[in-house]
Amino acid sequence: MKVAIATEGDFVAHHFGRCPGFTIFDIKDSEILSKNFIENPGYKAHQPGAVPMFLRNQNVNCIIAGGMGPNAVMNLQAFGIKVIVGVTGKVEEVIDKFIKGTLTDGESICDHGDHECKH
Repeated sequence: MKVAIATEGDFVAHHFGRCPGFTIFDIKDSEILSKNFIENPGYKAHQPGAVPMFLRNQNVNCIIAGGMGPNAVMNLQAFGIKVIVGVTGKVEEVIDKFIKGTLTDGESICDHGDHECKH
């Protein structure tokens, strides 16, 4: 299973589409096999639909973010990618909770003022 976490520094980014990149974990039998950071192709030039397609092409099964707009959620789910939003904290702690099955999601959040990210 490949899990992508919208990442800003060491933390879960508040907004999926505008995060600097994604930390992608390859997980098998509750063990992290690999961890890679990849730049978000939509970071500097937001293009609706581009990031979900990018993650699909990375074979991601699940995306974790602080916030995400409804169109992104719909696009990701159409690709069969599980969406978990409302998550905050350090990336390493979040993936540990995900693996243990203790990660809780919440309402979508974002930290930019031009719109609200709710779904």
